[in-house]
Amino acid sequence: MAKFISTSREETEAFAAEYAKTLRGGDVVLLDGEMGAGKTVFCKGLAKGLGIVEEVTSTTYSYMNDYDGRLFHYDCYRIESVVQAENLGLADYFDMGGICVVEWSQNIAPLLPDGCKRVAIKKLSETEREIDY
Repeated sequence: MAKFISTSREETEAFAAEYAKTLRGGDVVLLDGEMGAGKTVFCKGLAKGLGIVEEVTSTTYSYMNDYDGRLFHYDCYRIESVVQAENLGLADYFDMGGICVVEWSQNIAPLLPDGCKRVAIKKLSETEREIDY
């Protein structure tokens, strides 16, 4: 994996916007990081890089946010079983041609397609983040 050290939210967003250019429709990105690491900031940058103008918000209170059918941002933190994820139809979006970004992917691991990409964000300080990709 490669590493990038970000020293601000703006740098994280800019890095993610560039990273978005390496993605293709159908890609699934597993986004790892503790609470407050900057996962939503990273998703905001991805959306910008994909040309999505809609405001990206935290998925804390929903299981998945759909941005123009081009970016699906999952938060599986509150998923308690694979059956729950299946009943919510979360796996259906993997085949819709958009880019899926999945936080807390371990909670739906059996549903994930092969060939997922992984990005891990680690909080180094109040402003610094290490991004492994």
